[in-house]
Amino acid sequence: MPGLSSSHRLRIGRYAEQNRIYLLTANTLKREPVFRDYALGRMVVHQFRQAQEQGFADSLAWVVMPDHFHWLVQLQKGSLGQLMCQAKSLSARSINAATGRAGSLWQQSFHDHSLRQEESLVRVARYVVANPLRTGLVKKLGDYPLWDAIWI
Repeated sequence: MPGLSSSHRLRIGRYAEQNRIYLLTANTLKREPVFRDYALGRMVVHQFRQAQEQGFADSLAWVVMPDHFHWLVQLQKGSLGQLMCQAKSLSARSINAATGRAGSLWQQSFHDHSLRQEESLVRVARYVVANPLRTGLVKKLGDYPLWDAIWI
């Protein structure tokens, strides 16, 4: 569609359904490798846990890569936009406070994929947590500190 920003195009047709499983991806601004610093990556993980504790989503699997994250969730309440806005804004605030940064940390929008019934949940979770292996960050998954899955 001419004239539409890429972030607006990502929102067209976005529909969030409670109890549905989604794979969510967000990138840092300019793909800056902020999360090479393990402590900063843990601040993103903290927001994943907060979302679960507050009943917004059940985290099934996640990985925080140097410049993005993948988060496999089962949405419980609210919308995907609300969930991602909260996770991104709160993590940006805590990271900015810890590092003395100012301004945006994340790209404006995010990508979501709703899993279809025929898709294997465990296969998608393995894809998520294997990111550090595929990108060559580590030789064994256990060597990468910023991932988790409910099956492990």
